[in-house]
Amino acid sequence: MRSSLTKSLQVLCALSMLTPLAALAHDESTPLIDKVRAATARFLNINVALAEGFVPATPCVSGPDAGAMGVHLVYPPRLNMIVLDPRQPQALIYEPMANGAMRLVGVEFIVLEGVWEASNPPPAVPALDGNLMNLVGFPNRFGLPAFYEMHVWAWEQNPKGSYADWNTNVTCSHQPDKSR
Repeated sequence: MRSSLTKSLQVLCALSMLTPLAALAHDESTPLIDKVRAATARFLNINVALAEGFVPATPCVSGPDAGAMGVHLVYPPRLNMIVLDPRQPQALIYEPMANGAMRLVGVEFIVLEGVWEASNPPPAVPALDGNLMNLVGFPNRFGLPAFYEMHVWAWEQNPKGSYADWNTNVTCSHQPDKSR
């Protein structure tokens, strides 16, 4: 009996030592994510973002089966420039909450294709801290000219990856109904 209790305790101790490692694997931290968090912590309060010139650009963006992105607030002066700095995202992404609050979940870096190509001949592709940005062609659901983009889910863990477009942990189910 004593040896089975000892074995059980050894297994329990071994498992408890693995739990923090498993938790770290799901709460990814990279140098890019750390830079984005440090630069955007003040925007956890959406009123600070609005006061600093970010403006609503989209309602809550969701996909049919891939989760959501959230509500995008953009900083217009950065949209017509090539700004590839983790401390200067072009967009902040918020998730509408049931109580009406908006929760910062990530950021998006956006570079218009025409602006990029004016300074960088093809096949050069913009990259942020070594991560290539994705090209979204024209026409697109946002009504923008072709652009490069990259999401960084700095404030909400994403099972699809920290730089994936859609986050299955984000929902638009609490988007206010503007038709009323």
